[in-house]
Amino acid sequence: MLDIRLKTCFDMVGGRGIVCDVGTDHALLAAELINSGKCERVIASDIKEGPLAAAKKTVERSGITDEVELILSDGLVNVPLEGVSDIVIAGMGGETIADIISESIECIPENVRLVLQPMTKAEVLRKRLYELGFEILDERIAEDGDKLYTIMSAEPSINDERLTEFETLWGFYDSDLPLTQKFRKREAERLGKIADSLKKSGKNNESVHYKALAEKMEKQISFVKVKDVYDYFDSIYPFAAQEKWDNSGLLVENFNMECGRVLLALDISSAVVEEADKKGADLIISHHPVIFEPRRCIKRDDPVFKLVSADIAAICMHTNVDKSPLGTNGVILRELSRKFEFEGEPEYFSPDECGYVCTLKNSLTVSEFADALKEIFGCNYIRVSAGADKVKKIGFCSGSGGSFIADIAANGCDAYVTGDVKHDVWYSAENSGVTIFDCGHFHTENIVLWEFRRLLEEKFPQLDVEIAESSTDPCVYF
Repeated sequence: MLDIRLKTCFDMVGGRGIVCDVGTDHALLAAELINSGKCERVIASDIKEGPLAAAKKTVERSGITDEVELILSDGLVNVPLEGVSDIVIAGMGGETIADIISESIECIPENVRLVLQPMTKAEVLRKRLYELGFEILDERIAEDGDKLYTIMSAEPSINDERLTEFETLWGFYDSDLPLTQKFRKREAERLGKIADSLKKSGKNNESVHYKALAEKMEKQISFVKVKDVYDYFDSIYPFAAQEKWDNSGLLVENFNMECGRVLLALDISSAVVEEADKKGADLIISHHPVIFEPRRCIKRDDPVFKLVSADIAAICMHTNVDKSPLGTNGVILRELSRKFEFEGEPEYFSPDECGYVCTLKNSLTVSEFADALKEIFGCNYIRVSAGADKVKKIGFCSGSGGSFIADIAANGCDAYVTGDVKHDVWYSAENSGVTIFDCGHFHTENIVLWEFRRLLEEKFPQLDVEIAESSTDPCVYF
């Protein structure tokens, strides 16, 4: 007799042909599938000889040796999948199950049904399934004592969808069932404990994120007016403070002017719009304006065309963010202050209020400071002026700040952190005795996205907010 976990797997098998039972262990599921008449043949595989020997005994005892083929295989590698209609993988970690499917994806029949029972990391499995071109059709919970098990069925999909982080946690259960409510309550408690732990360790951004996930797990996603999001950010990063040449604001508006899912990105590229569309996002918030220079026409490969076609709104916040204490340079200052002690208070290095000057309590070697910057910005490479020895008084400006080198020198800085430094600026810095640390335009600004997410999730925890996976450095380094 099957336990409730395997019985649920049994119930979700389509029974349209041959069933492949991966990691069969004692072949209990295989025996039940044959004896019940649900299918005529089962291929039962396992990676180890011991479980296969136990499976052989079950098959022989049940008198089904002609209907069950036992195969020693690492996942699906040695399994003949021709004619297989259902693949059952139960009792493994979600990551392991996803790897098994991924490694044999080219051999899996087009009309196959996957019945999967992850013991851990169900959210990872859900995400990977959609990346591999499957769609989850059904998801159930089996309760055995105090344990709750997830069982899902998935089939190849013609829709190119992707799941957000919250959707991978939420799952595809029937929300009205008591077991679903019990499960999600447990998940909310688990996420809340993670949030508390992160807060105690000083990781406030991450703590707010998990707290918002926990709240959504209890209440689900709900919609907010785009105007409310705009007004909230306007109160933090006043759009009126942007430079005259800038173009920050609500640059593309959608028809319903409400949002439930929000994607954050440094730039709104075609890849970001595509990701937003696949994840069902209603709004993209970016640092760099998607419309900057005047356009005489809008072509189909223009992200603006794609935003309008997909009915996705776009809020862009540029120089108004650069000037804010909670903006790009404010985040850099906060991260530096977590690593180093300062002498005195940081100050703006120019009337434009685009960057700061601060003095370290203890001087550092160029190598030590560069290593700290790589950790802060998450970059692997930094261009540094040759010849300098020590760093103590530093100036910094996110993005492309080479034009401020004269202000940096006038403030007596011996180091300057920025990005996109042009050839002539290196010589100007050398002549002024300033060591430049060029950390890249992308890396010195992308860190503000976590601040955007924190602010949004504190104010609107009901929103599904995600930093775009496609918001990456457009450069590849060899």
